[in-house]
Amino acid sequence: MKRISVAVLICLIAQTAFGFEIVIDRGVDQLSPIAVVPFGVGENAPDLTPIVHSDLYSSGQFNPVPPGNMLSLPAKVDEVALRDWTILGVEYVVVGYVSVDGLGLLTVDFGVVDVTQERTLLSGQVRGSASDPRGIAHRTSDEIFRAITGNQGAFSTKVAYVQVQNRTYVNEQHSLIISDFDGERPETKLVSKDPILSPTWSPDGEWLAYVSFEEGSSAIYMMNIASEERFVVANFEGINGAPTFSPDGTRIAMVSSRDGNPEIYVIEIQTGLITRVTNHRAIDTEPVWELNGERLLFTSDRGGTPQIYRVELDTKRVNRLTYVGSYNARPRILPDNEHFIFVHRSGDGFHIAWRDLAGEETTRILSSNVLDESPSVSPNGVMLMYSTKKQSKGILSIVSVDGEVEYNLTSSAGDVIEPAWSPYLPLATVFVEQ
Repeated sequence: MKRISVAVLICLIAQTAFGFEIVIDRGVDQLSPIAVVPFGVGENAPDLTPIVHSDLYSSGQFNPVPPGNMLSLPAKVDEVALRDWTILGVEYVVVGYVSVDGLGLLTVDFGVVDVTQERTLLSGQVRGSASDPRGIAHRTSDEIFRAITGNQGAFSTKVAYVQVQNRTYVNEQHSLIISDFDGERPETKLVSKDPILSPTWSPDGEWLAYVSFEEGSSAIYMMNIASEERFVVANFEGINGAPTFSPDGTRIAMVSSRDGNPEIYVIEIQTGLITRVTNHRAIDTEPVWELNGERLLFTSDRGGTPQIYRVELDTKRVNRLTYVGSYNARPRILPDNEHFIFVHRSGDGFHIAWRDLAGEETTRILSSNVLDESPSVSPNGVMLMYSTKKQSKGILSIVSVDGEVEYNLTSSAGDVIEPAWSPYLPLATVFVEQ
């Protein structure tokens, strides 16, 4: 994408129904200028423009033109006067019309025009139940994002996270919550007075695995998101933690001290068969699968400080990946299976960093806070979410994988920690390219 310089930092504040605010306050000086023209709205139809505008803005790829600066307000691609947008320096124009048909279906007819190339990139329609306007708006944003960038949008995905209220008090409460990626439409799936840790999604998006202390010690559970049915995966004596699903969803890698020392194990979900993967006197923890399902990355202090290692599942051969820095932990694989992100300590604190899985160890710092942890990657690999501290309070933050855009999701309802970005999910909305 062609980009231009933006002289000021972005400061976007979008209040959500659950008390989240999206605050973009770290500079982006190169964003593609885009115009999301206020959509036309038919009788009994909601205005979805603010959601689409917010989605595209928060992706860290675009700088939307304020509607007050627009010289015209087209609703269809054939109404777009290229000269109006060339004057404003706009590269892409998004137009649309929202209506409700006789069957009660909510429909968005929309288009994307490339002003520089003087061509229509996409003309399409998204439709679905009128009871799900946010889902329809997010799906529309997904298709706009795909048309411009070539990457699938992740606005229709979900995020699981843990909210802690009254921390350190007698009535401390932990809640496992699932929401839209932007914090909207939160659903509380579990409430406990005991800690809930490490939620992780199954590849099909139907299950969550997590760690609970509700029985007095750590145990790994799986929960069906739709029915909220739960069952115990691992409740061995000692530590049971850090679950992560295999790419095919049939196995879970985890850390357990069932044999006396924290090691990496893999458990078959259907049979309960457990296999020990690592065998070392040091602490091995935080496993994550490579996308081929043949290797795991994990954190270990076997070299004297926490570093990231890779293990071959068939041979159990282990090799060290990180050497730069005294602390590297919590690896997460990017969707290209060629890079990973992790928590890295530099001089002024703990940050989220990026590097190659192979080749030179070039570490790129992405986040700018001081106590950043628990990174999770969007399924399109464009953004990642992590937990951090702001004024001694746990919040979530999102940063682009290139490190250019960063924003906080702040909440008034206690500490928010342990985010887990979902995979792509089955969608009830229908998209038709015209």
